[in-house]
Amino acid sequence: MNRSDGLVRRAVRVRENGADSGNASGNANTPDDNQELNDNKDQEDNIDDGDSKETRLTLMEEVLLLGLKDKEGYTSFWNDCISSGLRGCILIELGIRGRIMMEKSGMRRRGLCSRKVILKSDQPTGDVLLDEALKHIKETNPPETVQSWIEYLSGETWNPLKLRYQLKNVRERLAKNLVEKGVLTTEKQNFLLFDMTTHPLSDNVVKCRLVKKIQDSVLSKWVNDAQRMDKRMLALIFLAHASDVIENAFALLNDDDYEVAMKRVRELLDLDFEAEAAKPNANEILWAVFMAFTK
Repeated sequence: MNRSDGLVRRAVRVRENGADSGNASGNANTPDDNQELNDNKDQEDNIDDGDSKETRLTLMEEVLLLGLKDKEGYTSFWNDCISSGLRGCILIELGIRGRIMMEKSGMRRRGLCSRKVILKSDQPTGDVLLDEALKHIKETNPPETVQSWIEYLSGETWNPLKLRYQLKNVRERLAKNLVEKGVLTTEKQNFLLFDMTTHPLSDNVVKCRLVKKIQDSVLSKWVNDAQRMDKRMLALIFLAHASDVIENAFALLNDDDYEVAMKRVRELLDLDFEAEAAKPNANEILWAVFMAFTK
């Protein structure tokens, strides 16, 4: 995909709206491994930036929530990017939670695109979709690349032997998660020839908070250094762009703020992902997924 895809001007409706681990499980863990697992657990416990009063959302749920039409309760019929974008979210969630990692680059310093995803820990995450993807990764030998896993989990592969890796009904399953969290509700809508289950917004506060969080990250709280940005927020911006829903977070900004926000998103998209992944404390899965969507 091209890095500039999705970076388009707002439609006229905007103004109208304004008017209105290295070892596989089974091996003994070293003290360092145990410390790392504890750190990962701390990350999961603070998945909502430390505010336990807020509704906790995964990256997948946040991207879907951005893409859903508030009143209609479904994503745009013209958006063919969100499916693969949600699979990218799944891989990044597993990477941030310490369940998967990239294999070592080796003496030849292989690039992110050619390196394989390997199991770091098979400890369940408690999320059905994440655990399903983790199970597939654990059982696959030899390992596969990030690009391959995005295709397999999306069902976009010509290899019939890999179709069993497809995660089915991901959008509906994520929407049901959001219903359980009180963010969405469930309705039936008639579309002439068929009925469709939709999930309109029921808690506007959660979505407004999400939109403001994204806006602040590229405006008032902009740090101009990807390594200093919160990893989850960095991933959310990239995957919202890859899923063609980033515009929904900026639609109601005034013209000046909109231009600044989009300029900074472009700056992130234009980074050298290989160089960023090689920096200390970088999460290589994160950057490998970014690269897969900008090839």
